[in-house]
Amino acid sequence: MTVRIGVEEEFHLVDMETGLLVPRADTVLEGLPRRTFTTELQQATVESNSGVHASLDDLYGDLTATRRQLDAAASAHGLAVVAAGTVPLARTAAIHPTAGLRYRHMVDEYRMVADEQLICGAHVHVDVPDRDTAVRIMCAVSPWLHALLALSASSPYWLGVDTGYASWRTMLWQRWPTAGPIGCYADAAEYDAAVRDLIDSGVISDVGMIYYDIRPSAHQQTLELRICDACPRAETVVLVAGLFRALVTEARQRLADPGVRACEGRHEWLRAAAWRAARSGLEGALVDPDTHHEASAAHVVRRLLARVRPALEAAGDWQTVQALTEKALADGSAAHRMRRTAAEADLLACTDLLIAETRGDSVRRRRPAPAPAGRITPGDLGVGDALGGRSAKIPNP
Repeated sequence: MTVRIGVEEEFHLVDMETGLLVPRADTVLEGLPRRTFTTELQQATVESNSGVHASLDDLYGDLTATRRQLDAAASAHGLAVVAAGTVPLARTAAIHPTAGLRYRHMVDEYRMVADEQLICGAHVHVDVPDRDTAVRIMCAVSPWLHALLALSASSPYWLGVDTGYASWRTMLWQRWPTAGPIGCYADAAEYDAAVRDLIDSGVISDVGMIYYDIRPSAHQQTLELRICDACPRAETVVLVAGLFRALVTEARQRLADPGVRACEGRHEWLRAAAWRAARSGLEGALVDPDTHHEASAAHVVRRLLARVRPALEAAGDWQTVQALTEKALADGSAAHRMRRTAAEADLLACTDLLIAETRGDSVRRRRPAPAPAGRITPGDLGVGDALGGRSAKIPNP
């Protein structure tokens, strides 16, 4: 039986004319179904929740329809939506948090970490039979998660400045006390006890603040991938979802043998591997999970693909995921495309690229403004169809 998957996507809201991040989530959400769309910590972000799907084609159809619905709601207010780890143009002082006691506590407790939570991710849920299985699988798949981060990397700019990273979102995200690689636990009881200890310590206030790269869902019978940037192209989300489902399936089958250990006993390199992926994306070296030495991104991603090929073939995903993988490696990361656009034009054109890719449109460059009014420079920033269950075929790469 095919294992089902679902996706949560986070989107930035930007002003259509200036490209600036704006706190208008409540306004945009007024005309949208709350079963699909919801708020996040900051009012500049809207989250969507897909349905649960067995096929990648159905997931793609759901994601693209949801994006169209959100885009239409935003456009009615002169706004656009962007799926990316960060947007190129933002002012932190211009953004405010969503109302509510929980978010107010987070802002008061974590101060600048919460104030600068102007980041978006893509989270993939994969069905698991029980929480004990989920906890064992977490450890087994963790060595490969940085490759999925590299595929999703889409946040090279922060407040108008090129950070030098492919995923600056990762660096911002890892400032939270429970973010990054997860430890190794024998079963769900041991994991849950560790979570209770964190809550009792006062460092976090609830289970929803477990922000590790991967975690068993607190509310669903799923294992949740959390390491990835939001992805401008819906096809990239589908690629990550297909690879993650195959990783979970392969690990579950392998761990069914009582003689197989879930954990190799070493975790210290996982954070370094995630840092390397955040720094390089697909354009530099990654860490080979077997040797722990550097290797090209193409080598590591293709090794991941080869590792999970039996699971992909069993699910009927092999041709789709292989084609999407090769296209991703040929095109480069979203961060690479953004930098190329910014070099050819400017950061507003870079935002146009992200808006177009999020919509699934071809990129339309706006004409250069006759005067700088309406254009944002780093100095200005303070730093120098409705959902109906239809399926859509993933475009042939």
